[in-house]
Amino acid sequence: MSTSKPEFQFEFEWRITVFAALLVPLMVGLGFWQLHRADEKTALAAAFETRQQQPPATLSMLWDQPAELLAYAPVRISGHFVPGAYFLLDNQTRDGQVGYEVLSVMQLADAGGSVLVNRGWLAGAANRQSLPQVPTVDGQVDITGHVYVAPGAPFLLAEQQFDNDWPKRVQAIEMAKFTPLIAEQVAGRVFPYPVRINAGERGALAVNWQIMNATPQKHQAYAVQWFAMAATLFVIYLLRSSNAWEFLTGSGRAEK
Repeated sequence: MSTSKPEFQFEFEWRITVFAALLVPLMVGLGFWQLHRADEKTALAAAFETRQQQPPATLSMLWDQPAELLAYAPVRISGHFVPGAYFLLDNQTRDGQVGYEVLSVMQLADAGGSVLVNRGWLAGAANRQSLPQVPTVDGQVDITGHVYVAPGAPFLLAEQQFDNDWPKRVQAIEMAKFTPLIAEQVAGRVFPYPVRINAGERGALAVNWQIMNATPQKHQAYAVQWFAMAATLFVIYLLRSSNAWEFLTGSGRAEK
């Protein structure tokens, strides 16, 4: 008695085929997108490390530079914080506690304009009904930090509306809208990007800046998951639509 190896047979079922044809390319595309994000994060980390080795520049030297040259550029600024003129960036958590990032308006001593300085994180009230008391900084200060250029447009559920009162609680940093508000409070032009203050500087609050919200390794792990799911779905489709298992294992009907 012998067993004959079966011929490969494929049974086309349009619903399963459409399902697999849509999802497999989608999963593969998401995998390659995650690899692309990993490359971007690697380049971002390298750019940050390179620029942190540079000596701090004054804003007057950087004012008209393009965004790609300003991102994470170390700066030294001198001026005074305008009393009461600050934004509270909402929904910023730290160690499980809800709070705000405090962005204060600083009138510059050397450039004749102003800049928005992100002083770091401050805890908020649990009931969210009252705003926190922000520590004031009197007199002229000399601080260091780095220019922060957001990687993309902020995600907003609705357009932000502002009144004339300070401080202003905001959901995202929109410099295009903040600039005219700051210009009304402080004479002169406004630097187009906020400066994140360094830890330990006068006026700094809780400072622990994250350069990226996900490491390149995490994006690579996500890519592997997407590729694995695509491969699994394709194998399931192949086994469901054909006799691939019998064909590969050589199992078939017995012959006398």
